[in-house]
Amino acid sequence: MTEEIREKKYLTNLLKKVDNEINNINERIKSQSDEIQYLNNHMQDYKTDMDHLEKNAMRQAIDVTATLGEHSVDKRKRLYRLKNVPYFGRIDFTQNDKNKTLPIYIGVHTFQDDETKKSLVYDWRAPISSMFYDFELGEANYKTLETIIEGNISLKRQFRIRKGKMEYMLDSDITIQDEVLQKELNHASSNKMKNIVATIQREQNAIIRNEDAQHLIIQGVAGSGKTSIALHRIAFLLYKFKDTISSKDILIISPNKVFASYISNVLPELGEETVAENSMEEIASDLFDYQINFQSFFDQVSELLSKTNKKLIERIQFKSSVELLKKIDSYLLYLENHGFKAVDIFVGKKPVPAWLIKESFEKHSRKPILNRFNEVVRDIVNKVFFEYRYEVMGKERTQLHKTIRKMFPSTNLRVLYKKFYEWLERPDLLKIKKGATYEYSDVYPLLYLKMKLSGLKSFSKVKHLVIDEMQDYSAVQYRVLSNLFPCKKTILGDINQSVNPFSASGIDTIKSLFYGATCMTMLKSYRSTYEITQFTKKIRPKIDVEAIERHGDEPTIFSFKKLEEEHKYIRFLINKFNESDFNSLGIICKTQSQADKLYQELKDDFKINLLNAISVSFGSGIVITTAHLAKGLEFDNVIVPYITEKNYSTEPDRQMLYVACTRAMHQLNLTYSKKLTSFLNN
Repeated sequence: MTEEIREKKYLTNLLKKVDNEINNINERIKSQSDEIQYLNNHMQDYKTDMDHLEKNAMRQAIDVTATLGEHSVDKRKRLYRLKNVPYFGRIDFTQNDKNKTLPIYIGVHTFQDDETKKSLVYDWRAPISSMFYDFELGEANYKTLETIIEGNISLKRQFRIRKGKMEYMLDSDITIQDEVLQKELNHASSNKMKNIVATIQREQNAIIRNEDAQHLIIQGVAGSGKTSIALHRIAFLLYKFKDTISSKDILIISPNKVFASYISNVLPELGEETVAENSMEEIASDLFDYQINFQSFFDQVSELLSKTNKKLIERIQFKSSVELLKKIDSYLLYLENHGFKAVDIFVGKKPVPAWLIKESFEKHSRKPILNRFNEVVRDIVNKVFFEYRYEVMGKERTQLHKTIRKMFPSTNLRVLYKKFYEWLERPDLLKIKKGATYEYSDVYPLLYLKMKLSGLKSFSKVKHLVIDEMQDYSAVQYRVLSNLFPCKKTILGDINQSVNPFSASGIDTIKSLFYGATCMTMLKSYRSTYEITQFTKKIRPKIDVEAIERHGDEPTIFSFKKLEEEHKYIRFLINKFNESDFNSLGIICKTQSQADKLYQELKDDFKINLLNAISVSFGSGIVITTAHLAKGLEFDNVIVPYITEKNYSTEPDRQMLYVACTRAMHQLNLTYSKKLTSFLNN
């Protein structure tokens, strides 16, 4: 019997056992459903005869049965996933102190034989499964809670199984994952990010299984799979620490709703519940109680790309810096020492001297400034009662609150923020837009000031925070986040993909703001072909990136005399895509206005999706969008139009061009009319 026949026989027997388990669960679910129905009917029929204790007992019985039913349904879902792809790998491992060789089949979920209680499939996150990713043939080991198990791997095999059918199996002593990785990378794209358990590389596995880091910072080049790795890391932590952390305890800060939708499939594919997702803007709005209007990050980037505004750039750079934090701290110290002007007052015609009020204010120095006034009032009320046996009540007490507050310049956050720039003697650094709308660069400085003046609610229920696109958040934002989320964090991104270099944070800046952070770097790009990766390195020559040896067409640049000719050729490329086997084509512009105009030009002739700031999902087919919104996404084919010197000339433009080109998996075409951008002259 050949090895392939043996493996197919193992697969067939396994699937029979899965089917049996599904049948058993279906019977269990029906029984539990019938039980709930019976208990509900019984309660309805005899509710007048039952006392309070009997009703409570009945309700508890219904709740317990319902919970068991939910667990059964969840298990059935996992079994249906197993029917489709029961496993993807196998290693044969001989433990040093045992003579028996154990075949270990590795899949997304564990599956045990009900009769023998032996594991027929091991979860990819199990300690023993780590050897599949970390070792080739020969000596190997894995860690358990108690010790390190050592032994020898005599076989390493990988499978592609879809819908319960084995498409291929591969044996190799060295490059097994490389072969399978090549096959997987050559597939067309999907409108949802997929799990990568079958092709996790050794360096990626080290990141996923890192249990010790309080704050793990991942700097990964475009296409390195950093977001996918972060999600697999979450799945691993949920498996490893299932008794202390659940999906409800995790929050992902993502750049936009489109990206959140794109990654939403990964954790469910891995058998975990989807985790909550939020944006920096939504967090800020919540903390401001939706009382302050501010520009979005998308609008800020659009404003920067539309024209070069040196004063705007200066405002953004200052308000994104550690220097601003120091200045606000100095301003708060000034308010502490000189802001509160205590004066003699009378309460119920009883004198209260200024020195006593000042002493009370200073006594509560551990509290934020704006939270001390209530304490000062309480001290005065107690003092007046103790000295004069006079009780301050009602309107008189309300008036006392007002009197004490007036001893401080203001209790209004907006006013104090404005006074901060006056104190700096730089009122020009604060520019309020129409409709009392703050610039985006003001949002987190405002929150930092609010945090120091009156405190911010902590997100203490979050036990693990994931921050994606780390480069797009400033030092000020990270300082606020470190206070809001005192939990473990996974922070990931790529400084080379910043859409606003004037507020960007590199790995050193972020590390300095999170004590004890562990930093890991991912230099290998898996998304694009070798030719596309080499092309993008010309746009950003200083980037250290390792291109995977997967070859394809050279990127092409097409020149035209007129815009009409450029549009005509884009139509030709779209038709060519429609005739291909690829799933997705991204037409990536620099600005939203360019994307909107091109969409209007093409929408009557082709089925096209337009992504903009209010889009909430990412579909397959043809998509027109901006580099800003395309960040994190990938397409089989990419067209980057309008690559002229006029359109791509500044450093933010260069970043956008780099981001746009690195979205391409298999083919990249660029078009322009008139003069080519100098970023591509070489």
